[in-house]
Amino acid sequence: MTISLSNLTVKLGRGDDMRTILDDISLDITSGEQIAIIGPSGAGKTTLLHTLACAIKPTSGTLCVNNTLPWALAKSALHKLRGGIFLAPQVPPLPPRQRVVNSVLAGRLAHTGLLASLWSLYKPQDAALAFAALMRFKLEDKLWLRCDRLSGGERQRVGLARIMVSEAPLLLLDEPVSALDPALGLAALKTIQDEANARHATLVVSLHDVQLARARFGRLIGLKAGRIHFDLPTHLVGEATLADLYGAEFEVAASMVKTTVDDLTSVVSAPAAVRCF
Repeated sequence: MTISLSNLTVKLGRGDDMRTILDDISLDITSGEQIAIIGPSGAGKTTLLHTLACAIKPTSGTLCVNNTLPWALAKSALHKLRGGIFLAPQVPPLPPRQRVVNSVLAGRLAHTGLLASLWSLYKPQDAALAFAALMRFKLEDKLWLRCDRLSGGERQRVGLARIMVSEAPLLLLDEPVSALDPALGLAALKTIQDEANARHATLVVSLHDVQLARARFGRLIGLKAGRIHFDLPTHLVGEATLADLYGAEFEVAASMVKTTVDDLTSVVSAPAAVRCF
């Protein structure tokens, strides 16, 4: 999917509590591109992803997805467009009493009829598909477990496993590896990127981990106070640029991964090819 934002602004709240979260954003993303969004807390990264997912309507400006203006569509057409977008929140909404197999197969809801979805809750269909998805995140032994028996990191990986069973050409991930240790996070992110490459899907990921973003993505977008601070090829994003983006937070952000990516190359194979400039 292609994405184009032109002078887009998002304000949330009511009356005197109305706040500008995204301010005059202009951005173009080509089909199949893989991009990381970085920036300090409160910069608007999550709001930007929800706006790209057509879950938040812009206050002004233009959002264009695949040469279509989502908010000019009829409700049925907008719903169909959203069916081609996979949004993974930082904390996946997994019902505590639901089995992992059902939670993974929920990634297919946009492409499954209502009756089939309801029947699958009673007798999971395509359990083998869910098992294969979990294998890619080393969770295959959790297939029939209830979600309330999972750790925080396992819950996050189950949420990511949904991507493997979806058919969405646009993948939007909000801090997808925040609950994982460096080695596991790197492996999980590589799995997602490999899947995006295989299906030629567009991938946009928000990350607090600057080192991981620089290691895995060819294009970085720095967001600060709701505005695009920079949009650059990764090799042009140096220490001075990051210090300007994060300010006092820079040293903390730069040291979040104590084990460098270079040290992890023996654990995870070489990065998959991503778009370079």
